[in-house]
Amino acid sequence: MKYYIIAGEASGDLHGSNLIKGLKEADPQAQFRFWGGDLMEQAADTKPVKHYKESSIMGYLEVLMNLRKIVGFLRDCQRDVKAWQPDVLILIDYPGFNFKMAKFAKANGIKTFYYIAPKVWAWKEGRVKLIQKYVDELFVIFPFEVDYFRKFSIEAHYFGNPLMDSVSERGEVEKDNIVALVAGSRKHEIDHNLPTMVEISRAFPDYRFVVTAVPWLDKAIYDKYLIGSNVEYICNETYSTIARSRAALVTSGTATLETALLGVPQVVCFRGPAVSMWIAARLVKLKWISLVNLVMNRTVVTELIQSDFTVGKGCDELRAILPGGSKIDKISADYKELYAKIGSAGASQRVAKEMYGQLAKR
Repeated sequence: MKYYIIAGEASGDLHGSNLIKGLKEADPQAQFRFWGGDLMEQAADTKPVKHYKESSIMGYLEVLMNLRKIVGFLRDCQRDVKAWQPDVLILIDYPGFNFKMAKFAKANGIKTFYYIAPKVWAWKEGRVKLIQKYVDELFVIFPFEVDYFRKFSIEAHYFGNPLMDSVSERGEVEKDNIVALVAGSRKHEIDHNLPTMVEISRAFPDYRFVVTAVPWLDKAIYDKYLIGSNVEYICNETYSTIARSRAALVTSGTATLETALLGVPQVVCFRGPAVSMWIAARLVKLKWISLVNLVMNRTVVTELIQSDFTVGKGCDELRAILPGGSKIDKISADYKELYAKIGSAGASQRVAKEMYGQLAKR
C-alpha cells in the first residue's frame, strides 16, 4: 500500500514515526510519502516532502499574517498527493491544514484516515461536520473521545494513546536534582514563558534548572533569557531531561501528558500573546488547558495561565511538588489513575493493524 501522511508539528512527527513503524509491521510492502519531521524520516527511511518546521504556523494573528504562505503550502501538498496517488491519505491532527486536504482527497477519490482527532470537543465543534463529510475512518487517542464522537454518529477507533509507546521505551530512569523548564516549541512560547520560568529558578538554588530546547529554534532565542542565570540549555533531549527531573514547569500541550506519563510532578504554566489569548478565551469551552486535567476531568496539575503565571505563584506551586512538598502524594496517586485510563503500550501497532485491515478489505 501507498501511505501519504501529513503531520504539521513536533507531536505529529512523533506519533507519525511510531505509526510508520507499525504500518511497516502490518504491511511489509508499505511505501511512504509524507510531510513531517526528523523522526518520521528515520522511521520511513526517506526524506519528507516538506519539514514541519517550514510550514508550522500557530496562533490567530500568526495565521492571518501568513495566509499567502499557507495557501502556497496547501497547493504544493495537493499537487503532490494527486501526482503520487496514494491508497490512503493519513492526516495527523493539524486541523486548519488537514481538513482542507481531507476535502481535496474526497473530491479526488482518495480514501482518508484521520489519526489523532482534532480537538473539536474543545472548540470549533462545527468541524465535526467536516469529519462526517470528508473522513472515512477516525482514530482517536483519548478514551472520552469515543463517546463524544458517537453523539454525532461517528464511530471512532480507540486503541490507546501512542504516547505510552514512547514512554514505555525508556523504562525506569534514575532521578537527578533537576527541574525541567519545558517552555514550548515555538518562538512566541519561549518569549512569553521562559523569562518567568528563569526568575522562578532563582528561588531554588539547590536544584539544577534545565530548559528543554528544540533544535529548530536558534539557540540565541533562549540565550537572551538565560544570561545571568544558572539555567542550563540542553537541546533535543526533552524526553530524557524530563524523565530525570524531580519536577517540571510545562507549557500547555502534549508535553503536559508526556510529563505525567513519565511520572514527573508538574506545574502547567502558560502565557501567550494578549490578543490571541483574548480570542481563545472567547472560543475555547474548556475548564482546563492541560491534557492531564482534561483526561481525568478534574484538576490534577495546577494551571497558571496568563496573569496567574507570576513568579510568586510559580514558586509556591513548584515548592509543593518538589520532594517533601504538600502535593507530592496526591499527584503520584492521580498519575497512577491516569495511566490506567490511558491504557497500555502498543497503540501505534494496533492502529496500524486496523488501518491496513481497512484498506485490505477493498
